[in-house]
Amino acid sequence: MLRPEAVDAPLHLTPLELGTGRAASSSAPDGTTHWRLSLSASSQYADAQLDDYHELARRALPWSPPVRLSLSARTSTRYPSGTFGFGFWNDPFSFGFGARGAGRRFPQAPQTAWFFYASPPSDMRLHHDVPGAGWKTATLRSRPLHPALLLPGAAGAFLGMQIPPLRRGLFGLMRRFYHAEESRLHFDPSQWHSYVVDWRMDRVVFLMDGEIQAVSAEPPEVPLGLVIWIDNQFAVASPEKGMRFGVIPLDEPQWLEVADLRIAKGERSPAKSA
Repeated sequence: MLRPEAVDAPLHLTPLELGTGRAASSSAPDGTTHWRLSLSASSQYADAQLDDYHELARRALPWSPPVRLSLSARTSTRYPSGTFGFGFWNDPFSFGFGARGAGRRFPQAPQTAWFFYASPPSDMRLHHDVPGAGWKTATLRSRPLHPALLLPGAAGAFLGMQIPPLRRGLFGLMRRFYHAEESRLHFDPSQWHSYVVDWRMDRVVFLMDGEIQAVSAEPPEVPLGLVIWIDNQFAVASPEKGMRFGVIPLDEPQWLEVADLRIAKGERSPAKSA
């Protein structure tokens, strides 16, 4: 159970709707807010998202450990097309620079602690023992790099990964700049489940329906923001297939529903009843 000093923290979520993405809220009988993030059929990029960092500078992102995110969620289908997830990250490649109220943030090396799903053709081989697509827990801790080095380095890596003889060597070099820990999940996300991301100073504990699914000993760098989303993009980054990004056309609507959303400041025991 939560320690006595742990308290619920206020949430300041902002919907983001791109393309056919829509974020709709409703009130449950107990007074809590129920969210449906939905995408209509489309051949263009679409994203429905909730976050609490859109208008903040990167140094002002609100979350650092110890903090515990809990929610219940389900999807419209067991295998959505694109990606969805929920947890903490630093919105690493935001290019808003203050446009339309966005915080002025230069790109930064990625940091994440979240539940994450990606459908084929996504194939992001961040961890050599875990498939590049599917439903998983994931943490990513990258070495801090100044934007003056990060942007040219990322552009060079992207171009180099288009050349098959260079891919394996480049991919090995890229892995020297981050530490990823991932664990596959075998639960059907279209059924209601409860999820917890328990982010501590020395580790991140992931729970589903009260059972520990993974423990990462490499928590991300701070600070981070909260994000909950569903979209129809894909990303490939593997020594066999190179690096590319794109959009998966949607022939029918799909959605992610979220309820019982809470954030509590304070640590938590990793016991089974957590």
